[in-house]
Amino acid sequence: MTEPPKNEDDVRRIVKDQGIEFLFAQFVDMHGKPNAKLVPAHHIDDLLSEGAGFAGFAAGDIGQGPDDPDLIAVPDPTTLTILPWRPTVARFACDVTVEGEPWPYCPRTILRNAIARIGAEGYELKVGAELEYFLLRRGADGQLELADPLDTLEQPCYDMRALTRNLDFVSEVSHAVTGLGWDNYATDHEDANGQFEQNFQYADALTTCDRAVFFRYMVESLAQQRGLIATFMPKPFAHLTGNGCHFHISLWKDGENVFDRATDEDPRGLGLSELAYNFIGGLKANAKAYIAVTAPTVNSYKRLVVGAPTSGSTWAPASISYGYNNRSQMLRIPAAGRIEDRTVDGSCNPYLAATAMIAAGFDGIERGLEAGDPNSANLYTMSAADREAAGIDVLPSNLLDATRELEGNAALRAGLGQTPDGDYVDYFIKIKRREAQAAHEQITPWELERYLQLF
Repeated sequence: MTEPPKNEDDVRRIVKDQGIEFLFAQFVDMHGKPNAKLVPAHHIDDLLSEGAGFAGFAAGDIGQGPDDPDLIAVPDPTTLTILPWRPTVARFACDVTVEGEPWPYCPRTILRNAIARIGAEGYELKVGAELEYFLLRRGADGQLELADPLDTLEQPCYDMRALTRNLDFVSEVSHAVTGLGWDNYATDHEDANGQFEQNFQYADALTTCDRAVFFRYMVESLAQQRGLIATFMPKPFAHLTGNGCHFHISLWKDGENVFDRATDEDPRGLGLSELAYNFIGGLKANAKAYIAVTAPTVNSYKRLVVGAPTSGSTWAPASISYGYNNRSQMLRIPAAGRIEDRTVDGSCNPYLAATAMIAAGFDGIERGLEAGDPNSANLYTMSAADREAAGIDVLPSNLLDATRELEGNAALRAGLGQTPDGDYVDYFIKIKRREAQAAHEQITPWELERYLQLF
């Protein structure tokens, strides 16, 4: 199916013509975990008119207790997606309501609200997402190991032989992505052993986030069919490069990319408009806070490293800077008219990450914040003294510090919206601090090895 439905009548026609037997009504919790009910297709009218009910407290962190009324997942008809590997099953991305009202803890609803706010000014954010993943298996001893035992090169990035050995899997994903109408335009072996990236075309922010959620689910499902594990975890191995989910963003108005400008008309030579530089100014000014949303796990901060890492290149800059086609910058300008944010990682909730970037960037536009001069240095090798002399700040080094920055940030508070119990930011921070505390209480093998008989 390459033409998505435009309305409920299109959905009914496609379900009938394609022989769809079951429909997933799917939504995500705060962490981006997909939840769903499987509804027989002969109940399509009920699903479209009434949605699917859930005990929200059981579904994950989505603002409910065991005493709250049901969540209702209301399908967005335009998101009907036939599972390429199970063509009699399809999925809807859903918005969550409670007692007939939009649920302000629903991440998709939070992004839709942000889109509506900038839409009132005539703007539309377009996003491309680059989701990296590892392909693994469990060995006889239960330990994780690479799915491809021959993938042992010290510099495996773009290795044609490794791609060829994994061609059955990555080509199945590629065919699926293109068959869905998203257009897979490249597949590559990434910087770490066992790591891949398969790109699809950019779209409006909501569509890309819907696709990112489904892509993770699809890749994991296809791996499981082969007895493998696909993971988007930011840093599953200490000695290997982590998984990013780089966001490429551009802002549009009246069908024109308003970030774009001829390179020879841009005094900085990057092909960006003054509006784009204000957006960059907002991203830089709010980076310490929004990183809690774009890199939202304890594990995320093992991927984000200041200086030269111990695992090759991190490809995940932790210095708050921007520059031309330079992958040591937090914000890279790979081409005129767009900005790549390299902080975003594979554990993000795409809806919340996009919302955070809208809030941060538009704060820069509304306040006319300056981006400063672009940086051309290799920030992985720049000393702390040189970084300080250049006025380059760094991101928080752990999730707890990131939540402290988020807590005091007015732009992110406003952007992520309010709930019946207060600002969504406070709910997010409460959950994330609980996660940080749980991690802090663990006794790791490194600690035992280091301290057991040191004294």
